[in-house]
Amino acid sequence: MDRNAPAAEPVSAQEARQLFAGWKRIPALVLAVSGGPDSVALLWLAARWRKSLKKGPDLLAVTVDHGLRAAASHEARDVKRLASALGIAHRTLKWSGTKPKTGVPQAAREARYTLLARAARSASAVAVVTAHTQDDQAETILMRLSRGSGITGLGGMAAQTERHGIGLLRPFLDIPKARLVATLDRARIGYASDPTNHDPAYTRSRLRTLMPVLASEGADARTFARLALRLSRADAALERMTDGAERYLRLRGGEDSGFDAALFSALAEEIQVRLLRRALAGGMAAHPPELGQIETLLRALVQAQSEGRRFKRSLAGMTVSVEKGRLVVRPAPPRRSIHPSGRSGRS
Repeated sequence: MDRNAPAAEPVSAQEARQLFAGWKRIPALVLAVSGGPDSVALLWLAARWRKSLKKGPDLLAVTVDHGLRAAASHEARDVKRLASALGIAHRTLKWSGTKPKTGVPQAAREARYTLLARAARSASAVAVVTAHTQDDQAETILMRLSRGSGITGLGGMAAQTERHGIGLLRPFLDIPKARLVATLDRARIGYASDPTNHDPAYTRSRLRTLMPVLASEGADARTFARLALRLSRADAALERMTDGAERYLRLRGGEDSGFDAALFSALAEEIQVRLLRRALAGGMAAHPPELGQIETLLRALVQAQSEGRRFKRSLAGMTVSVEKGRLVVRPAPPRRSIHPSGRSGRS
């Protein structure tokens, strides 16, 4: 840490009112509060904001205990005490069942959002609010960059989105973590420190240690956040262009008969990828195809067309083929199964 760096400014009550201004007419909201400084600051600022209103949303603080650390239950009780002191209802939800041996962060994240969405529905809340900060945004972009994400992924986390049918709000994406810590320090409110945030066993933790080095070269959290904003803007523009291309292709042949293969091949490659991604989204696979899989499919299609060969491939429960000059994407037929008698049949 740079000892000569200016101290971070706490988030003021006026700034919080601006951050939360769009929530006034929402009937109820769930605040995701783990007990760490970011989420505790969210609880503190949201409670003060709600108290300043004559009428506003009902707030429910929810802490998810993943059962991965012994201290988690104690931290949940601390959050409950603080929420009670602030006049906010609180619930602790536990991630039960067998935990995976690998991919724990991803599984825990999915379990957390599932439980939060369930809590929101039971409380008649239309959205869940999380305390993701500018630092979290930077780390997310760095993680996705290391995995070769495309423009959509490098756009980072959205301030407003939806998950499991419930709205997801992230009001702090432009706020550095240090400012939330400063907010709690000024209010003399304690918070927990999760040791897994610094555990080198996890990718995000390892990448987090690189942030000070990157910041010294000018690639700080603010720069990553600016990059996310610009790429998100470019992604939105490309999606609008894809909308137009899709409408044009449908007018020239209709959705049922597929797209004119010659017209499709004349489009920009990025638009082709996005059109294929949309067409494959109706597949029966549990997870949509990865960007790299779609790109590989497109390269094979282009090569087949240049060589005048027939083309037919399967991906994500769908079959992509060129039939009578048209690119057709349809559900793949059921796989054949082998009966004990040795005869094949439909599965």
